[in-house]
Amino acid sequence: MPEVHEYDVVVIGAGPVGENAAQYAIEDTDLTAALVEGELFGGECSYWACIPSKALLRPVAVADATAHLEGVGTAEVEPAGLLARRDTWVGGRDDSGQVTWAEGLGITTVRGHARLVADREVEVDGVDGTQRLRARRAVVIATGSAPVVPAPFADVRPWGSRDATAVTEVPDRLVIIGGGVVACEAATWLTALGSRVTLVVRGAGLLEGQEPFAGTMIEAALRAKGVDLRLSTSVTACHRSDARDTGVGRVHGGPVTVVTDHGSIEADEVLVATGRRPRLDDLGLDAVGLGPDDVLDGRLPDWLHAVGDASGEAPLTHWGKYRARVLGDRIASTARGVDPGPVPEDVPVPQVVFTDPQVARVGLTRAEAVEAGHDVVVAKVPFDQVAGAALLRDDAPGAAQLVVDRDSRLVLGATFVGTDAGQLLHAATVAITGRVPVHVLRHAVPSFPDASEVWLRLLEELPHELRRAAG
Repeated sequence: MPEVHEYDVVVIGAGPVGENAAQYAIEDTDLTAALVEGELFGGECSYWACIPSKALLRPVAVADATAHLEGVGTAEVEPAGLLARRDTWVGGRDDSGQVTWAEGLGITTVRGHARLVADREVEVDGVDGTQRLRARRAVVIATGSAPVVPAPFADVRPWGSRDATAVTEVPDRLVIIGGGVVACEAATWLTALGSRVTLVVRGAGLLEGQEPFAGTMIEAALRAKGVDLRLSTSVTACHRSDARDTGVGRVHGGPVTVVTDHGSIEADEVLVATGRRPRLDDLGLDAVGLGPDDVLDGRLPDWLHAVGDASGEAPLTHWGKYRARVLGDRIASTARGVDPGPVPEDVPVPQVVFTDPQVARVGLTRAEAVEAGHDVVVAKVPFDQVAGAALLRDDAPGAAQLVVDRDSRLVLGATFVGTDAGQLLHAATVAITGRVPVHVLRHAVPSFPDASEVWLRLLEELPHELRRAAG
C-alpha cells in the first residue's frame, strides 16, 4: 500500500488554473493543499502557449506599426532576436520559480502523474515512487487540454501548437490546418520568421464565432503579409515518407504532401491547429463511477470539481483562473464558516486574438444576441474615424462594434479590431458585468486623443432615444 498523505485540498494540474485554485482555497485559513503536476509547474500557458506566442507576436506587431508611421525609420523583425526573446520569456522551461512560489504560500508540490483511485483519494506515480493523497475537503481537476489531431495526420508526425511556439528550425514551406486563434496567430509569427505559409481552412472564413468583420479583416491582413489562404478547403489525406521524432520545434522528417479537395500542397512541415479537447484521459474517473461526460456536464460529487480547459468551458487562461479563484474562495469560505456570497450571473468571457491587427471581443455577437431573443441595436465605427485610434498608425486598419439591447439599453457584446485593440476591451467587460446602460456610459468621458475615444463614437452611433436618460 503506498504511503498516504492527507490534505484538505488536492489539485491535479499545476498550470495557472490549478495554481489559483490551490492558492485561493487555503488563503487566510489553516487549510492545507497539495498541487500535483506531471510535467512543468506553470503549465501550458507559461511554456508552450500564451507567454511564448505573445513574446513572438509583439515585436511583429511593433515592426508592422513602425512601417506604417511616417517619420520613423523602417523596423524589421530579426529572426534570431525574436526567438531569443521567446526563450527569455519561457525561462529555459525551468519551473523552479513556480515551485518556489507555490511552496512559499504553504502549498505542497508533488511531481508525478495523478489519477483518482477512490472517493477523495488520488494516487501519484512519480520519480520517487507511488504515493497516495487523501483530500479532506476537495479534489480539483485542472488538467488543461490536449490538441486534437484529425485522422489524416495521425501517421505523419505533424507539428502541434508546442512545436509552433517552440520553433527552432523554421520550415521554408509550412501548411497550417485550421482557421482559429492558434492558426491565425501562428501564421503571423511564422511568416515573420521567414516561412512561406499556406493556411488551409475548412470553413468559408477565419475566426469562426467572432463577428464576421473580424475574420474578414484578419484574412486581408494575412494575405497582405504573404500568407496563401485557402478557404472552403478540406484535407482528405496527408503523406510523409520519412516521419521522424526530431524534437519539439524541429521539422519532423521529410517533405509533406497535404491532399485537399482542391488539389495537393507540398510543404516541409504541416501544423495542425484544429482545436483542443479537455485532458480527462487516464485520470481514473472510472474508479469513482464517472466518465469524461460527467465532468463536462457538471455531474460531479460535492467533493470533486473541474476548472479551466478540463471543465469544457472557454479554453482561455484568464477565464480558467477566474473560475479557479471563485472555486478556491468558496472552499476557503466554507472552511471559515463564511458565506462567500453569490457569483454574478452571465459573467462575460473576454478574449483577445493577438494577430496583427488584434481582435478583442467580449459578450455576445450580433448573431448570438438575436438568437437569444434580444431586440438588438448595433453601432459600428471604423478606426480611421477616431483620431486617437488613427494616430496609432497611419493607415489605421480596424473597426469597433457594440451590440446593445434596445429595451434594457445594456451592452450585450463588443468587438474591437485594430492596433492594440485588446487595450479597449476591459472597459466593455466592466460595462457588461456591471450592467451599465448606454445612457450612463455616455457620461464616462474618454481622453482625447486616445484610442478609447472610440467609445464616444460608438455611443453617438446609437439612436438618440437610447442615449438620453431614461424617464
